[in-house]
Amino acid sequence: MVALQQQIQSYFGITPDEFVAIEHLFSKTELAKGSYFVKKSQYCEKLSFIKSGFIRIYATENDKEVTQWISTEGYFITDLHSFIFDQRSRWNMQALNNCVLYTITKENYKKLYQILPNWYQIEKKFVASCFTILENRVFDHLSLNSEERYLKFFSQNKTLFNEVPLQYLASMLGMTPETLSRIRKKHNS
Repeated sequence: MVALQQQIQSYFGITPDEFVAIEHLFSKTELAKGSYFVKKSQYCEKLSFIKSGFIRIYATENDKEVTQWISTEGYFITDLHSFIFDQRSRWNMQALNNCVLYTITKENYKKLYQILPNWYQIEKKFVASCFTILENRVFDHLSLNSEERYLKFFSQNKTLFNEVPLQYLASMLGMTPETLSRIRKKHNS
């Protein structure tokens, strides 16, 4: 729980005492390789912190899988649209390897408002941070060419390139596996 505590304190700005007050709302869970955190059209009833492992977020359109993101150790995962607005999930979220998670159910999440009086402000900051990350990803996708996107992503996520099938990374970066392979070869020579 130490990693969860550190992330929650830095990400949400809560105090150590506040973490102690909410720690019991999280449970340690495991997600086996190939298992789904949530499938498209289901309701996402949980938010998890990834202690270890990788979870691929993807959709299938016209018989083609499109990887939206690969969530890694030290980050939170949920389908925010489903979790907050009680809508069906738009994404499949599947473990690429065995994962250890700290999970809070939607029911327990609602208790945060009772335990932490300032949770509305904390949550607003969290959602704004998620939105900012998304804005940056969209801007990079629109303003950088394939090679620049690869170089930027690789510099921030080197370990993924040894752990995740390259076709998933290529899809996430908006390129074909062949383009990714060509760019990698150019920069590994």
